[in-house]
Amino acid sequence: MNARPDGGMTKRVALVTGASRGLGDVVAGLLVSEGFSVVATARHLPELERAAASWRPSAGQVQLIAGDVSDAAHREEVCGTLAAGGRLDLLVNNASELGPSPLRPLAELPLDDLRRVYDVNVVAPLALVQALRPWLGHARGRVVNISSDAAVGGYPGWGVYGASKAALDLLSKTLAAELKEEGISVVSVDPGDMRTSMHQAAYPGTDISDRPLPAITLPFWAWFLHQDPTAVSGHRFRAQDERWELPA
Repeated sequence: MNARPDGGMTKRVALVTGASRGLGDVVAGLLVSEGFSVVATARHLPELERAAASWRPSAGQVQLIAGDVSDAAHREEVCGTLAAGGRLDLLVNNASELGPSPLRPLAELPLDDLRRVYDVNVVAPLALVQALRPWLGHARGRVVNISSDAAVGGYPGWGVYGASKAALDLLSKTLAAELKEEGISVVSVDPGDMRTSMHQAAYPGTDISDRPLPAITLPFWAWFLHQDPTAVSGHRFRAQDERWELPA
């Protein structure tokens, strides 16, 4: 809880996109346990409801909004919900698009698929920051953009996804510099290789049971939530490394 100037208390508010499964599910659940009021979005309401049932929220602590973050109307609905509360302490841009499954080389990728990946992975996160900037500034909040090791790997087949995450990394670092005077912190986080439905879609028919579940990142998130936002803004983190904090 954050103290108000009048001595009262204000519940911290978080928005998590792509919260119905994988990393988004894990992060949303942790935020609920940390006392945040969570607005959670994902494309399919039944999956979102199943995930939320495991977060053990108290009454009124979770609001679920189904929709696609690349859809401007959905973003407007989310922003309207948050505007009614007047603050946003944490925006987690987790919703991501892999691209065609199975993976395809960049030289053979239909450009419509590239546009779709960039709309979800780059345009939508920036659009949310732009729209929610007043409430993030009011709360001196933080933005977390979920990146990937593919952003720096040059892995065959992962080109469109990796390029979009590399763009998101640079967007994050630039926003951190531009929004510093408003008290808004921006970081990117590479959660590492995990056993998720997206990773399975990248390798259909392949056993990925050797990958860790997204809960392996919980120690990082528990640490990160208690860092001074201004001290870490502009940094890129790797949640499965022994040393999480990397130079900006």
